[in-house]
Amino acid sequence: MAALTGCLDTMLGEVALFAATMILLGGIDDLLVDLIWWRVRDRDVARDAIAPAPPQRLAVFVPAWDEERVIGAMLAAALDRYDHPDYRIYVGCYPNDPGTIAAVGAVAARDARVRPVIGARSGPTTKADCLNGLWRALCGDDADAGRMTAAVVLHDAEDVVHPAELRVFDDHLRDAALVQLPVVPLIDPRRRLVSGHYADEFAESHRRDLVVRSALGAALPLAGVGCAIRRDVLERLAAENGVPFESNSLTEDYEMGLRVAGLGLPARFVRWRQRGELIATRAYFPDTIDTAVRQKARWVTGIALAGWDRTGWGTARHVADHWMRMRDRRGLLAVLALLAAYAALLGWGVSALVHLSSGTASPEHGAGLRALLMLNAGLLCWRLATRARHTAAEHGWREGLWSLPRALVANYIAMLAARRALFRYVAILFGAAPRWDKTAHRFPDSLPGAG
Repeated sequence: MAALTGCLDTMLGEVALFAATMILLGGIDDLLVDLIWWRVRDRDVARDAIAPAPPQRLAVFVPAWDEERVIGAMLAAALDRYDHPDYRIYVGCYPNDPGTIAAVGAVAARDARVRPVIGARSGPTTKADCLNGLWRALCGDDADAGRMTAAVVLHDAEDVVHPAELRVFDDHLRDAALVQLPVVPLIDPRRRLVSGHYADEFAESHRRDLVVRSALGAALPLAGVGCAIRRDVLERLAAENGVPFESNSLTEDYEMGLRVAGLGLPARFVRWRQRGELIATRAYFPDTIDTAVRQKARWVTGIALAGWDRTGWGTARHVADHWMRMRDRRGLLAVLALLAAYAALLGWGVSALVHLSSGTASPEHGAGLRALLMLNAGLLCWRLATRARHTAAEHGWREGLWSLPRALVANYIAMLAARRALFRYVAILFGAAPRWDKTAHRFPDSLPGAG
């Protein structure tokens, strides 16, 4: 019994040392980003009136598979809200999705600015494949009209757009290849723990991370919504393989930003406020464990696994870009460290009970491990306080406090998503076709923000 207990204690010590070392590296990584953000951060620019200029023609792409519950309300809200004189909304549908086709057609019958595009292939394929169908329809329409659309804006079927969005794009795309606006997840108070953890993550990502990436000149990944790409840039990307969006990609938006950076073109992350309100895309994200895991698994597969195969690293001398891509792909290592940490905690509890029942003394942990645990405790407190601060800045102090227990929920979802992502990636390696593993969406009954 003593030999078995000693073996268990030794194994637990090694697992704990591994977890503590990996968590320390991740904590230092986050701390460096925090310190850079404190040096480069600026107050959000207040632009109550955007300088008038001859408007450019814009196209809004909305890929839609099984979206009959939300697409009609989304389109009606966008048409009512957009403050821009020259735009058209292209909605990609599938021939085997009659509900979505009917919902889009009903809005298009009332407003010619909505253009339904029904693809030739049954769905779901991938979002990128649907976007390529919209691209072909846009090129055909421009050829027929004898005029060129200046840029393409990307949105999802559940998005609440800001009225000033298109004018911001119009202003910045005159000297930037692509523009990303912030994304602000809406929090369902009935399911605050799951829906709110997206608010915490995007508050950090779109208030801190993208600001730091822009300051360092690293590639700017797109969020897939609330972003715009110039037409001539899409044509350069299409010249590579005939279409601008990577049809086999699960995260075509993320890859788009990296591909544009590879062309040496400027990208811009814009945080502007109009009458005190952040110009951003707002939407409900998944609010159950199962749907959140499915969505996060797609992101992990597309960015940290299959996307790594597809996009590789940046230019050899761009250290900051390498660092940011490493941060994008560290999710699986972070999950492995979390699993090891939780296993060590559980194992120490079992070990303490065994030692108590046998009347033997629990082992002393080495000074090195104790120092690591103390450092990690300090970094954890800093991390939680920093996340709460960013969440509070976007959603108020109450949600900032809620971000503390939501950290545990986020860890749980991340571990389940990593497992699902690994299975999906293995299936892709053995020839499975990427598919649009989307979740059901909802559109708010009462629209947030400016109306």
